[in-house]
Amino acid sequence: MKIKAIKTSTLNVSAPPPRNTYYPHNTYVVARIQTDEGLEGLGYTQLVGGDGASSVRAYLEDNLIPRLIGEDPLHIGKLWQKMYDADRGLRKKGIPMYAISAIDIGLWDLFGKSVGRPLWQLWGAVTDCVPVYGGGGFLSYTVNDLVKEAEATFAIGARHYKMKVGLPNVMENVERVRALRKAVGDDVNLLVDANQRLDVHTNIRLANLIEPFNIFWYEEPVYADSISQCAEVARRINIPVATGENEYTRYGFRDLVEQKAATILNPDIMRCGGFSELLKISHLAAAYDIQIAPHLAPELSIHVLAAIPNALLLEWSITRTPIWREEPRVVDGLMSVPNRPGHGMEFSEAALSKYLVK
Repeated sequence: MKIKAIKTSTLNVSAPPPRNTYYPHNTYVVARIQTDEGLEGLGYTQLVGGDGASSVRAYLEDNLIPRLIGEDPLHIGKLWQKMYDADRGLRKKGIPMYAISAIDIGLWDLFGKSVGRPLWQLWGAVTDCVPVYGGGGFLSYTVNDLVKEAEATFAIGARHYKMKVGLPNVMENVERVRALRKAVGDDVNLLVDANQRLDVHTNIRLANLIEPFNIFWYEEPVYADSISQCAEVARRINIPVATGENEYTRYGFRDLVEQKAATILNPDIMRCGGFSELLKISHLAAAYDIQIAPHLAPELSIHVLAAIPNALLLEWSITRTPIWREEPRVVDGLMSVPNRPGHGMEFSEAALSKYLVK
């Protein structure tokens, strides 16, 4: 089998309310890997808010696709390394890794289809369902928005909800956490996410102030580039630190682990290097008893989490824009792994008609 063509496209997907008060839309850059035997693998990555999407597509078309035509798509490890080694003038973070991730996701989808099995079974299944947490809680939300979204999360059986912190007024963050905890009670878990917005001192002060509200994790306290500062926050607060959505490859996560910057890792499969790297990152973390709770893309990440011993949670958005032929479902707080070959996802005809950029 040989790669005959890789077709790229872009989808601008509208965000639903109240999420659209923060991000009006998100952009998918798609890579369809076509073979001389008629099989096709679907790869994609998502740019939150859309920034950088045209650059990712250009990197795919100019730097990666010409190197992959004529190759055997089942030699995934070889092709991943070929993409990674192709340009030593660009460090493999950011735009290049979004593009490599999209190709890797498509290659694994094709591999699963070629053998007629879902990916999680090929990697040694541990479970067939994974618990989710509700992601959202943006700074643009009112307290009422937070409460409604949290209650909708708990209504599907999930036991964890995440809200953002990082407003300039520290006490305003504290009051929002206090109000949400009061509204939802003490029997559920609240997570907070600073989204790289605060310095070390402010993170420590804020964490100490909200600790009485029994916070499950404190996410991405400082700039993702500042691993040593993240580690300082982790040492000096009593809430477990989670981070990693803006880190790339096993090498970046090795640095997080070695510097003890987090006790929970949040790799994004559409950024960190695709299925290939998410598996490696998860196995690395398992050796240190660190749990994995990926950022976004639960429909993809679930295949890895269902095949590792250190899976924690999947991120699930209660307010969602339907884009799939078969939408993922959560029942009693658990998302079931697709049994369709490959990763099992395909954009719906309605989504392609509505969101495809011409």
